[in-house]
Amino acid sequence: MRNPVSIFSPGGQAKDPLGRLRQQAEELEGVFLNTLMKEMFSSIDAEGDFGGGFAEETWRGMQAEQFAASMAEAGGTGLADALMADLIALQEAAQNTQPTNNKGTSN
Repeated sequence: MRNPVSIFSPGGQAKDPLGRLRQQAEELEGVFLNTLMKEMFSSIDAEGDFGGGFAEETWRGMQAEQFAASMAEAGGTGLADALMADLIALQEAAQNTQPTNNKGTSN
């Protein structure tokens, strides 16, 4: 996952449309991996070294976020690649169905 601040700053976004689509696909994959990691960590017994509680819950959330970010940066699961193909196809379809300027034509 990328720095969340970069999403909102114009300088942090990719200049080309494909780069922007790729960035969005990777961010979505990072969110998916983060959710997956949090669910995985929720099944771990909290008793033991950490003893459970709010502090451990907070730490586990941050740990899941960092694991997900590392996985996404290393190539992830291929979800971003699959999303890219779909996003490009949707963008092309939207461009092909946009109404054209019909000045001078009669009904």
